[in-house]
Amino acid sequence: MNCNNEHNVPAMINRIISVWRRHERVYNSDFLSNAFPPFLEPLILLAGLGIGFAPYIKTMGNMNYILFLASGIIVTSSMYTAAFECTYGTFIRLEFDHVYDGMLGAPLSPHDLIAGEILFAGTKGGFFALAVLIITWLFGIITYPLSIVAVLVGFLCGIMFGTVSMWITSFVKNINHFNFFFTGILSPMFFFSGAVFPLKNLPEIWQMAAEVIPLTHVVRMARAFCVPGQLGSYLWFDLLYSVIFTLITGWLAVRGIKRRLID
Repeated sequence: MNCNNEHNVPAMINRIISVWRRHERVYNSDFLSNAFPPFLEPLILLAGLGIGFAPYIKTMGNMNYILFLASGIIVTSSMYTAAFECTYGTFIRLEFDHVYDGMLGAPLSPHDLIAGEILFAGTKGGFFALAVLIITWLFGIITYPLSIVAVLVGFLCGIMFGTVSMWITSFVKNINHFNFFFTGILSPMFFFSGAVFPLKNLPEIWQMAAEVIPLTHVVRMARAFCVPGQLGSYLWFDLLYSVIFTLITGWLAVRGIKRRLID
């Protein structure tokens, strides 16, 4: 009997995808209201910063300022949506809706739940990156054919910030404490990652600090695929940093969430 039960347990990839599918169905149940902001937010940001600064800032470094800004915010949208999904979303499912209690009653392990959550965060990160890219295509801001690769960078960004956000969630006891994470960590990352102005203009110590910021590396990768002449061997370092950072924070997230689920 035990052998048959073990034999009937779905493969790990199927268990992870089942968690992803659950979140995808909830998201698509109100698709219009969920999908509208990813297309509206870049318009507001490009209009607010782009139109506001354009009369005063024609170029940023060696490129048009609007192009510089657009190629940077592709992944900042991925960061915010993944962070929101794996902080507020995960916390609500964990503490208020008790979704995980029911899911653990199925043949799912805590590892499956966490991997499915992070995969869904990465998917949303890629979708939000695509939404920003579509807006920039429609307005003729980004025209480089390789820019479609930035969607994959958005997916990687979503995975990366999904892991770190789940790690934060693993020890947060009050949902209001996420304000410290968004205001004290993510907002400074947005401004000091090279998304809205070049890092080379910062003092040397701030440039060194910016290299520690995970968003810096995905912004640089996304811009390299959106602007001609930006590709280089330095991108391998950015990719390696992102992978290592994701593995470390992913391990911390699995360890923390698993302990919280058991408790």
